[in-house]
Amino acid sequence: MAIDTDTPTTPSVREPLGTPRLSTRDKLVLFVLCAAQFMVALDFSVLNVALPALGSDLGMSRSALQWAVTAFALPSGGFLLLFGRIGDLFGRRKLFLTGLALFGAASLLATLAWDPASFLTGRALQGLGAAAIVPTGMSLLTTTFPEGPARDRALGISGTLLSLGFTVGMVAGGTLTDAFGWRSTMALLTLFALLVLPLAPALLPKSLPQSREGTGGTPVPERPRLDVPGAVTVTAGLLSLIYALSTAADHGFARADVVAALTAGVVLLAAFVTVESRSQAPLVSLPMLRRRTVAWGNFGGLVTFSMMSTVVFVLTLYLQEILHLSAFETGLVFGVQGVVSAVAGAWAPRVIGRVGARRTLVASLAGQGALIAALLGLSADGWSVWLATAAVSLASMCHLGAIISYGLTVTSGVPDGEQGLATGLVTSTQQVGITVGIPLLGVLATTSGDLLSGVHTVLAIDAAVVLLAAALVAVGLRVRSGAVEPQPLGAR
Repeated sequence: MAIDTDTPTTPSVREPLGTPRLSTRDKLVLFVLCAAQFMVALDFSVLNVALPALGSDLGMSRSALQWAVTAFALPSGGFLLLFGRIGDLFGRRKLFLTGLALFGAASLLATLAWDPASFLTGRALQGLGAAAIVPTGMSLLTTTFPEGPARDRALGISGTLLSLGFTVGMVAGGTLTDAFGWRSTMALLTLFALLVLPLAPALLPKSLPQSREGTGGTPVPERPRLDVPGAVTVTAGLLSLIYALSTAADHGFARADVVAALTAGVVLLAAFVTVESRSQAPLVSLPMLRRRTVAWGNFGGLVTFSMMSTVVFVLTLYLQEILHLSAFETGLVFGVQGVVSAVAGAWAPRVIGRVGARRTLVASLAGQGALIAALLGLSADGWSVWLATAAVSLASMCHLGAIISYGLTVTSGVPDGEQGLATGLVTSTQQVGITVGIPLLGVLATTSGDLLSGVHTVLAIDAAVVLLAAALVAVGLRVRSGAVEPQPLGAR
C-alpha cells in the first residue's frame, strides 16, 4: 500500500543515520544520471553572458536574442509531463538514451550554426532532448535507489549538481566566451553528451512497461495506453504559458501575443484538468494531485525555484550596474554561492534523515525568505558586495535544502509504475518555476527609474512570498513543532 508520508525515524527502526554505502555500480549509475542532469542545468545559464557575442556573429537583433533562451525553454518545459508518462509506458531507459543522443546532436548543430535559423533549431532540439532526459533520469534514480538513506543521498547529490550546474554555467559562460568565443559554450555541452552517452547503455537498469496481474498472480504486459487528449492539452498549455512569460520578460505583458498566449495557456490547462477527470488512463492522476505531499511539495518547489531565480537575476543587475563589477567578478560572487551549495548538498540528506523531508522543506523555505530579506540592506557602497555574497550564498544553501526535500516529499510512497508521473510533476514545477519568477518580478527592477529602488522592491516581494509559502506549506503538510512524523515505507 502506498504511503504518502515521509519523515524521520529513530535509529531502532531504520538504517543507521550515517552516510549509506553505495556499491561501485551504484556510484557509476549515479554518476551517469547526475552528469546528464548537470549538463541540462548548465544549459540553462551557460549561454546568457554569450548572447551579445552570439548576436553579433550570427546577425541577430537584440529583440531576437531572447529566442536563444526561449527556443530551449519552450520544448524543455512543455514536453516534460508527456515524456515522463511515455517513459513510464514504454521504458525510461530507452527514452533517456534517445534524449541524451538528441541533446548531443543538437548541441553540435548549435556549435556549428551558420545562421540564426540553424542555431535556433539546435536550441529547440536541445530543449526537446532535455524534456526527455530530466523526468526519465529522475525516475531512473528514484527507482534504482530505494526509499530511505540511499535515495536521500542520491537525491542530495542530484540536487547539489542541479544547483551547481546553473551557477557553474554563469561563471563558465563568461570565461569560455572571452577565451574561445560563444561557440565554445555549446561545444562544452556536446562534450558532456559524448562523455555520458557511451557509459549509459551498459550501466542503466532496463525499465519495463507497466504490467498487470494475470491468472495466478503472474504479471503480464499491459497494452500501453497514452492519454492523447491530455497530452495535447497539457503540452500546448505549458508551451503557451512558457512562451507568454518568456516574452513578457523582455517586452512586458501588454503585447497582444503575450495576452493571447496567457489566455490560451489558462484555457488549455483548465481543459486538461477536465480531460484528466474523465480519462480511463490519465496522463496525470488527479487523486495523486490531491495528495497533500504531492500538492504542497510541488507548491514549495515552485516557490523556491521561481523566487531564487529572480534573486540571481536582480543581483546580477545590481552587481554589474550599481557596484560596477565586471562579468568575471560577478561570476566569482556566484561561484562562492555554488561552493556553499555543494557543501549544503552533502549535508542535506543527513538533516532530512533526522528531521524529515517535510520539516526540512518548511525550514529551508523560511531560511531562504529570511536571508533574502537581509539583502534589503544592499546599498550603492562597495562594502555591499560582501553582504550580497554572504546572504545569497546562505540563501542558496536553504534553497538547495528545499529542492532536495520537496523532491523527496513528492515522490515518497509513490509506486514505481507512477514514478515517471511524480518526477514529471517535480521537474515541470522546476522548469515553470525558473521561467515564471523573472518575468513576474524581475521586470519591476528593469523598468524602474531607480535601479536600486527597483532591486529593493523585488527583493522585498520575493522574501514575503517565500516566507508566506513556508507558513502555508507547514499548515498544508501539517508540520508542527516537536511533532513526530510517521515513518516512510522505505525505512522499515
